[in-house]
Amino acid sequence: MRILVTGGAGFIGSHLVDALVAAGHEVTVLDMLDPQVHQGRRPVHLNARATYVEGRVADRRLLERLLPQAEVIYHEAAVVGVGQSMYQIAHYTDANVLDTAVLLETLVNLRPRTLRKLIVASSMSIYGEGRYRCEACGDVHPQLRSPEQLVRHEWEMRCPRCRRPAAPVPTTEEKPLFPTSIYALSKMDQEMLCRIIGQAYQIPTVVLRYFNVYGPRQSLSNPYTGVCAIFSSRLKNGHAPLIYEDGQQSRDFIHVADVVQANLLVLDQAAADGRVFNVGTGAPTTILQIAQVLAQLYGTAVEPQLVGKYRVGDIRHCYADVSGLAALGFRPRHTLETGLRDLVAWGRSAEAVDRVETAAQELEARGLCQG
Repeated sequence: MRILVTGGAGFIGSHLVDALVAAGHEVTVLDMLDPQVHQGRRPVHLNARATYVEGRVADRRLLERLLPQAEVIYHEAAVVGVGQSMYQIAHYTDANVLDTAVLLETLVNLRPRTLRKLIVASSMSIYGEGRYRCEACGDVHPQLRSPEQLVRHEWEMRCPRCRRPAAPVPTTEEKPLFPTSIYALSKMDQEMLCRIIGQAYQIPTVVLRYFNVYGPRQSLSNPYTGVCAIFSSRLKNGHAPLIYEDGQQSRDFIHVADVVQANLLVLDQAAADGRVFNVGTGAPTTILQIAQVLAQLYGTAVEPQLVGKYRVGDIRHCYADVSGLAALGFRPRHTLETGLRDLVAWGRSAEAVDRVETAAQELEARGLCQG
């Protein structure tokens, strides 16, 4: 098939492009080569058998040329960064929401007869806190912890009804959405735009909510990317990973190859059309564990630093219920150990400019990181 991948030069998109090309598809990539991600250079991992067009998704002239040829669109393009989004509000809204709106508007006005499917990369961040269970009240969906609770360094969640301790359980796709950052809000808007247009114009649309993706090609010089890459950059430069709260907050870490597997799976299955799927492993891992395992794999004695502070809008726990995708045949192939080994094997020779402290100072200066 002829497939258009927006953001196909980036971390996840480039791995997806490789897999699509290997499967025999004709792939065109539209990517703006964001300087924050690519450091002003053309990535060395671009696939020689794909066609690359440099430009923004909001460029209508490019879209009018590319969309009529596409049988499938993978919309991976987005700017990423929870903390940064809280003070670059217009930039994140423009890049993630407006660009998607222009893509969809151009699509419905052209009405290409060849289009078979639209597959959209969403994010677990749109859930806010994950799903919890209270012994007295059952399943609950708490929102953010109060500033008073965080000031007391009482990190764990409490039931929003009875205030008793609440334990994290797998988060299903049906959980109410409560984005806690501009990035998360922009991803929710991006997802909803695609779902609404897909339903209205009968375009088979699939939404994949990625949990915490890691692996080779993730920018180690971008302090607003995933925590595995941020910690890798710190360790490679002999600096301690900075950990907020007590390090026991948990996430669902999934290797990029397994994310690609999910994307390929829904491409060929009509049963996926019109649906939303979590893309994770179904297993929680603490942030402190990630820092410790990476330090061990990099062979350094540098210990993580608990900074004794918290970031405004941070959630405590969220990991995926992946039963929906599993019913279609999805099985993650990488354990956390094998996945992090793969990241480190690549990361040893990858460029890593440590800009983490500068990013942290930006948050503090704006009152988004407090003690």
